[in-house]
Amino acid sequence: MTGGRSAMKLAASVLALGVVGAAGGAGLAGFASAQQKPESILPPGFDDPSPAPAPAPSPTQGTSPQPPRPAPGGTVFVPGVPAPPASPADTASAAPLPSITRDQLARLPSLEELESMSTEELDQLLGLKAKSDIPNGARRALTRVGVLAGDEGGLPPAALLNQPEALVRASLSGTKGPVVSRWGHILLRRVLASRLAAPLGMDPIEFAALRVKALNGMGEYALARAVVQDIDTANWSPELTAEGLTAYLASGDITGSCPAVRLQGSARQDGDWQMLQAVCNAYAGETALAASQLDRALGRGVAPRIDVLLARRFAGAAGRGQRAVEIEWSGVEELNPWRFAFATALGEPLPETLLDRALTTQGGAHYERSGALLPMLPAVQRARFAGRAGREGILSSDAMVDLYSEVYADPAATGEPADHARALRDAYIAADPAARIAAMQRLWAAGTALGGGDGYGARVLTAYAAARIPANAANAGAAGDLIAAMLAAGLDRDALAWRNVVDQGSLGWALIVLSAPRSNGVGQGAVEDFISDDESNGARKSAFLVAGLAGIGRLTEADANALANNLGIDIGRQTRWSRTIDRAAEVNNPVLVSLLAGLGMQGTSWDQMTPLHLYHITRALTRVGLEAEARMIAAEAVARG
Repeated sequence: MTGGRSAMKLAASVLALGVVGAAGGAGLAGFASAQQKPESILPPGFDDPSPAPAPAPSPTQGTSPQPPRPAPGGTVFVPGVPAPPASPADTASAAPLPSITRDQLARLPSLEELESMSTEELDQLLGLKAKSDIPNGARRALTRVGVLAGDEGGLPPAALLNQPEALVRASLSGTKGPVVSRWGHILLRRVLASRLAAPLGMDPIEFAALRVKALNGMGEYALARAVVQDIDTANWSPELTAEGLTAYLASGDITGSCPAVRLQGSARQDGDWQMLQAVCNAYAGETALAASQLDRALGRGVAPRIDVLLARRFAGAAGRGQRAVEIEWSGVEELNPWRFAFATALGEPLPETLLDRALTTQGGAHYERSGALLPMLPAVQRARFAGRAGREGILSSDAMVDLYSEVYADPAATGEPADHARALRDAYIAADPAARIAAMQRLWAAGTALGGGDGYGARVLTAYAAARIPANAANAGAAGDLIAAMLAAGLDRDALAWRNVVDQGSLGWALIVLSAPRSNGVGQGAVEDFISDDESNGARKSAFLVAGLAGIGRLTEADANALANNLGIDIGRQTRWSRTIDRAAEVNNPVLVSLLAGLGMQGTSWDQMTPLHLYHITRALTRVGLEAEARMIAAEAVARG
């Protein structure tokens, strides 16, 4: 590394000497003229007064000449006498010029390359680039990183400080995508956003990068962007930079990445980075340079043509006199995050066939999670993506209602979003409860159209409308669905109002005994009533009910074991993961328990969840004081099992 730095300094010195010796660079001439002293606006004599005259010699003073003064090297200089030539010894004592190898000369940029460099790149080449763009007094410490403080709902900041770094790293690295539970997503998001200290022995930047990567994998792009913005860009590692760019693109904040891109300069050479450099140069005022960089990118094929054209259009918005760029989608067969982000930011319509094809592929969820929160998209388009975002926990029930209110208020809205908006309005203001329930049932039946999956997004959308239905015998037939909708938004006290209305062993009863803030416990006979009426595939709802009740402590150990044996499940079996989360609960560490719970809930469907995992998750969360989250996860498991 030392040799690399020496070579860079040497190259910079030779470059500077070579350019000055060439006498001619117009750019350097302009730079020199720019450094001249500005003309003073003060009257003559104010800013540069004439020197005072030397005092006349006193009559008593002699006028004999001063003795000659020795030079630093020992040679005596006498005024009016030419200096003698330097001796060989003097020449040998001078510092030698650094030697330059052919390889070092070959690595120096050409004049054409120098002309195409931005100010940032020239500063980096000449060794003038600052290591940080933030003054020393304003730099932020890395002792705690995050955006959610303890008094704002964040978890204890020092909870992971003394935990094994290998365990924390494995928990975060294993969290690569969404979790099956909406409430598990909400809990994990809260942990990852908290202001936390890194475990002893772990680099705080690595810890932050792993958290941001997990947030990106869950689709929480806006929150991931907020976490990286809590870290000075001078401290970003390559891994944090990569995840930060993902978050900026997916959240529609393309120019938000420019501080890091310009500070890091040529740290990367891939096509996306080169195009981002050009875009950031344009928004820094170097529009001509940005245009030439994108022209070269197009000519050299550093990225697909459509990607460069989108970057050209976006960069052109930064200044006047830019060339018109026509976006041609013909021949483009697939969508990628770059194209989605830039087209959305530019208001460039995506071909429907291209978007439809992307949404049906394995990576299509990215566009739904991103598009649901992009403010530049019309409400009708965001509603298309809101179902997934709602059922996964990215959007709250309030946010979904607000979105469909915008759709309803749009006179140009048509199609399914407009139909759903009208049905939601009826669910709130229809004349009688039966009509409101009927409107909600239409939305529940269209659940697959509200983001696909199991239709749970429709439950989230109707949560507050369901809470407005009177809890009486006349509406008892829809009690299970209404309670499931209420609990999707955490309205456990509204659900509790149905306790004396629902029948023992019904779905509504099961959801209430799991979600009630306080309960006296549940008997084995009542659970058996539920099991006898369970029509779910493989009696999964019953298995989740037993595991959830046992986990939150509402079944005795004997009753839990007996019911589990009847269902053919073994919730007491131990695995390496279950032993680890149990141990984290023993030491009362809510952050580590939550991370391990998120690891155990990895997946896209409740079919990937097991009663064993549900039992250990709800049991550990209850033991560390997160009982409310445990109750909601258990109730959700039965509702969606």
